[in-house]
Amino acid sequence: MTELTKKKDFRNQITLVHEALEENEKAMTGEDLNTYNPVKHTFADSCYIREIFMPAGQIIITKIHKKEHPFFVMKGKISILTEEGVAIVEAPYHGITKPGTKRIIYTHTDCVWITVHGTNKKTPQEVEEEVIAKNFDDPVISIEEINLLKSNKS
Repeated sequence: MTELTKKKDFRNQITLVHEALEENEKAMTGEDLNTYNPVKHTFADSCYIREIFMPAGQIIITKIHKKEHPFFVMKGKISILTEEGVAIVEAPYHGITKPGTKRIIYTHTDCVWITVHGTNKKTPQEVEEEVIAKNFDDPVISIEEINLLKSNKS
């Protein structure tokens, strides 16, 4: 199986899991999820810092990230599933989110997760428009677009 095929398969599978969870009446989404997982928004000179508290025992499916940015696990222990496999992470920890990343996270303990985004936007909603893709067809992270760009460079 090629790397491209693995990436497409993961994206298809995580999308199906996300859709199935959203259809489950016991799953938390939208404002319920935001209330249970409070987010603190901070703006500094060309930076947006997003801090989320996630209680133990949750399965969370993240949004699709369009831009590379750092993340920090400040508290807790979590399992993270990405197209690279499963990683068990314990605070303190930091990593880099790559464009096209969508994760399934399991919180073993209460967790605090922070992301930092370079931006000149002034509200969380504007930042989200800039850094989050609505789906994997977004040209910034589309496998086909990325593959085309790589082919053109050769």
